[in-house]
Amino acid sequence: MAGRRLATGGTLVLDSEGLSKLASGDPRVRAYQEVARNRGARVVVSAITLTEVLRGGVRDALVHRVLARVVKVPVTEEIARRAGELLGAAGLSGHRCAIDAVVAATALDLPRPVILLTSDPDDMNQLTEEHGCAKEQRVVVMHV
Repeated sequence: MAGRRLATGGTLVLDSEGLSKLASGDPRVRAYQEVARNRGARVVVSAITLTEVLRGGVRDALVHRVLARVVKVPVTEEIARRAGELLGAAGLSGHRCAIDAVVAATALDLPRPVILLTSDPDDMNQLTEEHGCAKEQRVVVMHV
C-alpha cells in the first residue's frame, strides 16, 4: 500500500483530492481504501469536503457512488473551534486554509491510527502536528 501500513482498525480520511481520485478510480487511492477495509478501518470524509468536490454535474454521480460507501463526519461546533485553533497555531491563513483546517481537526478527532490522503501535505502536516504524541499515534499525512 504505497509504503504505509494501516494497523487493524483506525481511520482513513480523504480530503477533496483523495475523494476525487477515489471517484475517478485512481489505483493508488483505491489500494488505500482496499487495505483500510480489509483491516477494519473506517473510510471517512468531512462533510465540508463535499463543498469542494460536488458541482451538480454529471461527474457528481461518481462521487455519490463513493459517498454511499464512506462515513460522512459532520462539522460540529467543536471541530470548527479546533480548526480555528489549528490555523492559529500553524500560522496559516483562514481564507486559504479554512477547509483544510476543518479536515485536519476532523482527522485529529478520529480513532487512531489515522492516515489522511491529501493533495496538500505541507499544510496538512502543519495543521495535524501533535507535540508530545507518540509517533505511532500521530495522524499520518500522505500525498495523493
